[in-house]
Amino acid sequence: MDQQPGNAAPVGDEVVTVYDAEGHETGTAPRSRVYAEGLWHASSGVLLRSLDGQRIYVHRRSPAKAVFGGMHDCLAGGVVDPGETPADAAARELGEELGVHGIDLTPLARVSWDGEWDGKLLRCHLFAFEGRWDGPVVHQASEIVDGWWWTEAELRAHLTDPAWPFAPDSRALLADFLTAAPR
Repeated sequence: MDQQPGNAAPVGDEVVTVYDAEGHETGTAPRSRVYAEGLWHASSGVLLRSLDGQRIYVHRRSPAKAVFGGMHDCLAGGVVDPGETPADAAARELGEELGVHGIDLTPLARVSWDGEWDGKLLRCHLFAFEGRWDGPVVHQASEIVDGWWWTEAELRAHLTDPAWPFAPDSRALLADFLTAAPR
């Protein structure tokens, strides 16, 4: 998989994996181009539960985030980088955003999302994993400004409220979670 012509990334512009609509890798491109042109890419996230399964970690994204800044989320995650699998990206992002390392991750959901943000088309293959943890959570200040534990019922109540400012890609990814019986 080679970087495609015209895909040189400006300094500080992360290069990410580009996919087709069916989910096959097709190359790489700078993140700015992926967002500007609505190119298909992939994102992975981790739903972090307490060891007893009764609580889920929820956080508020930094207002400075390029996408969904200032919104709430229950997935620590980000784009899949070149050479990474979605599981690799999920583990990396969990460590970067919440300071949680070395836990087992179980696949939870996968959807292809054709959405919109700030008037721009966003196309993303979304992967969710679940992990269990009761240790400390350490936020990466540039990405997360606050976080707390909620019960599944509290999270479901907020997710079903369309006025609650929640990352729309995670809301789409967790649609089946919302309709499934509580664990």
